Amino acid sequence: MPERSPRQRALRWLAVTALLLALTVTHCAAKEQSLAELKLRFANAPPEEQPQLAIQIAQRDLRTADELYQNGKVDDARANVDELVSYCEKARDAALRTKKRIKNVEIDTRKIADKLRDVDRTLSFDDQPPVEQAIRRLEDIRTALLQEMFAKDEKKEEKKKEKP
Repeated sequence: MPERSPRQRALRWLAVTALLLALTVTHCAAKEQSLAELKLRFANAPPEEQPQLAIQIAQRDLRTADELYQNGKVDDARANVDELVSYCEKARDAALRTKKRIKNVEIDTRKIADKLRDVDRTLSFDDQPPVEQAIRRLEDIRTALLQEMFAKDEKKEEKKKEKP
């Protein structure tokens, strides 16, 4: 096999890099679903997949609400905040029903609540109450998840005590 010149090696490397970049961009674009597609997927998903899908929808709603607040579209942003809380509740309900992803949903809900607190700090005084109410609802969701996580340990201990 003849030895390649530095120019040929550089062109080959550039071609391979461009191909990999194109494949990566295509894969990411195909993977990124619209919010409507995610909601449809959530509605038709098996119960084990619903918690993660609901959290993804809530995260998208959070990003959208943040952008809307920054652009001064307060009413639209409030609708997104209400929807994100609703999907966090759906994630909680699905996780508790299936006993799957409880810890993940709790962690993701905490991150969403933290980000919502950051958004709340940027708002005018009049726009803060609905966001603060949403944060309280998210904290209630987290509390229910934490109670279930730690109730498992108590149930196991009770069963151990019952067995002689």
